[in-house]
Amino acid sequence: MDGFNDSGVNHIVFYLLGIPGQEDLHLWISIPFFISYVIALFGNGLLIFIILIKSSLHEPMYLFLCMLAAVDIVFASTTEPKTLAIFWCNRREISLNGCIAQLYFQHSSFISESGILLIMAFDRYIAVCYPLRYTTILTHSLIGKIGVAVFLRAHCTIFPIVFLLKRLHFCRNNILPHTFCEHIGLAKYACDDIQVNIWYGFFVLMSTVILDIALIFVSYVLILHAVFHIPSQEARHKALNTCGSHVCVIILFYGPGIFSVLTQRFGRDIPLHIHILLANVSMLAPPMLNPIIYGVKTKQIRHQVVYVLFNKQK
Repeated sequence: MDGFNDSGVNHIVFYLLGIPGQEDLHLWISIPFFISYVIALFGNGLLIFIILIKSSLHEPMYLFLCMLAAVDIVFASTTEPKTLAIFWCNRREISLNGCIAQLYFQHSSFISESGILLIMAFDRYIAVCYPLRYTTILTHSLIGKIGVAVFLRAHCTIFPIVFLLKRLHFCRNNILPHTFCEHIGLAKYACDDIQVNIWYGFFVLMSTVILDIALIFVSYVLILHAVFHIPSQEARHKALNTCGSHVCVIILFYGPGIFSVLTQRFGRDIPLHIHILLANVSMLAPPMLNPIIYGVKTKQIRHQVVYVLFNKQK
């Protein structure tokens, strides 16, 4: 497991340490991780099942929610099985190709989810500002095309990273102090110049996630402008209530990630294991809590969940 600093070495196997310095606590740390992962799989799987089988939920809002749930399952599954294998079985080894595959699906899932949150903001804008034209604008055909566009954008922007990493010569340390692989975290172990990787990663971030956040913000400015011009207070409250779940999910998705980035940038005195725990929380919290938020705040879904889980057992 010792690293090398020899230009003649090109590592094709890496070792994930998990949470360095906390090896004695790995088993205990794995318990909330495992519970969160199971809740994410069950909650999102149940949400997809309910939306697909109930024709009354085949509306734009719920179809976008179905896409979000599917991406959440993939997003959590890109890292959590390997993390639990490290904690439970001490299986730290991961091949270079496996590492690249993991970060590819992790990053593409993150961008896909960001894109879905953007189109859900667009959906809320149409519902609030053009309620009478809602179903005529957001047809099933358009929803399908938007979904394909979101996933194509994610995979087309991340795909070049595979080649940017494969061209590198990994002759430095092959020990990764983390529970999962990520682009720059892997690239910095190469002996080659990684400026292209850094700049391309910055381009991807700005052209996808940052752009999505800006457009979501604009959407909600327009929504609020329209809501406060509604004369009826009850109608204003109802319009704002339809956006409540989406706003919670947006904060939950972007919040931990932004906080994790800020702590890495400015929290130099924060221990490494805290950074790694924050990164894992930002990966697990949205998939685990998204179905709970929509289940609690959306009456139609709440009623269907109760019916599926309890009434069918009678």
